[in-house]
Amino acid sequence: MRREAAAAVSKVNAGRPVNLPLPNRGRVPNLAPLMTEKSNVNWAEIEAKPAFRSLLGRKAKFIVTATIFFLAYYLALPILVGYWPDLMKKQVWGKVNIAYVFALSQFFMAWIVAFIYVRVAAKWDKEAAAIIHGH
Repeated sequence: MRREAAAAVSKVNAGRPVNLPLPNRGRVPNLAPLMTEKSNVNWAEIEAKPAFRSLLGRKAKFIVTATIFFLAYYLALPILVGYWPDLMKKQVWGKVNIAYVFALSQFFMAWIVAFIYVRVAAKWDKEAAAIIHGH
């Protein structure tokens, strides 16, 4: 397969596209029926429901709060290094200083925020499904 692809690429003529073999033997799935299906859900009615509005409000509150927290945590490092360099130069373990520890903690914080978001979003999805299906 690699030799065929390499040979096909080397046969490019005047910028014309090369027909490389597709991994699924040239069959491209027809996705058009999925995009044109009619939904039997009355979205305007769901949007007017107090439960749906409450869900949107809670989602917005969580997302805005998490974003502000993450940005504050992220921007704290350059601010601390800029205004309190002596504090950030303090060595905590060998030659590792507070600035390095804080920078490393940002990776962990990003993963923690992502983990919390995924857990909370799963609950929102279940609640949205219950609202849509009228439970």
